Amino acid sequence: MPCIRLSKVSKHYSESTKALNDISFEVQPREVVTIVGPSGCGKSTLLRILAGLDSPTEGTVEIRDKVMNSVPARLRNIAMVFQSYALYPHMTCHENLALNLRLKKVPSGEIEQRVQETARLLEIGELLGKKPRELSGGQRQRVAVGRALIRNPEVFLFDEPLSNLDAMLRERVRHDLKELFRKIEATVVYVTHDQVEAMTLADRVVVLDKGVIQQIGTPEDLYLRPANQFVASFIGSPSMNLFASRLTGGGFQLGAATIRTALGWSGEAVVGVRPEHIMLVDSGIPASLVWVENLGAHYLLGVKAGEVSLSVTSAQRPSSQTVYLKIESENIHVFEKRSGANLSVDRPRDTAVL
Repeated sequence: MPCIRLSKVSKHYSESTKALNDISFEVQPREVVTIVGPSGCGKSTLLRILAGLDSPTEGTVEIRDKVMNSVPARLRNIAMVFQSYALYPHMTCHENLALNLRLKKVPSGEIEQRVQETARLLEIGELLGKKPRELSGGQRQRVAVGRALIRNPEVFLFDEPLSNLDAMLRERVRHDLKELFRKIEATVVYVTHDQVEAMTLADRVVVLDKGVIQQIGTPEDLYLRPANQFVASFIGSPSMNLFASRLTGGGFQLGAATIRTALGWSGEAVVGVRPEHIMLVDSGIPASLVWVENLGAHYLLGVKAGEVSLSVTSAQRPSSQTVYLKIESENIHVFEKRSGANLSVDRPRDTAVL
């Protein structure tokens, strides 16, 4: 039985302002699902509808097979962690953790036991006597997670919880969250605009754009078999190379070379290939080196083959301004120019929405 089921959920603020349009997916018990997309795509609106802080214009929200559309947030047994942490500044961490239990009139002995258990799990025992202003960003985030965890909810909702942290701390807290989700076997819906966060934390990823689901799948599926041009460009870092071309019998021109794809298709298209799938070889497609970025573990190169500019990753810095490229046909994606649909992959009906 799914823990969460959304069926044809839409949110319209006006005839011209549609935040969400016909959203349907399920979240299984103990599954971590991330919702990712650019700013304004509707992902936070979707989370607020799940939490009961907003209501859908159309469709149903079910939790444990119970329709929740008219159930207020306080009765949904859902815990939400916000981007701003939302800790009470005049209370200690201990008081922040215990507040919700006190409001529910839980016996004081049980409150203390649950506070200590939560603090031990999150390794924040030494912070319990401090107030939020005395904590770092990462420590505040742990306390905010603890305040949600102590309630023992059916579902955890996270609304871009790491966006206020610097890059190094964000990576560490992300690892901590992944380990925590594993330990407590939590059912999690996690909203983020950061595709690295979405891919590393999730069992499955929901990609949203302009209020519409573009694809649902595992991180591997989204990376290797993007359903359309938007998903291909949004997922992966550095992003996929995309350029317009005309295919004839599955082949297209790249500079002086004709490249074969795995398709026998002809027509106007957008061709996509990831920078890490373009190899530098001794003899291949000639290209000129335009720029080089040293990323430490590897180099990111900007090259130009004919009129097409490409990004390429390489373990070594080229010694010449002329390089030679090789692209395997199975690593080439072909997107239909009008719809953006990926013509290169066959996929089950439930993993892609085109």
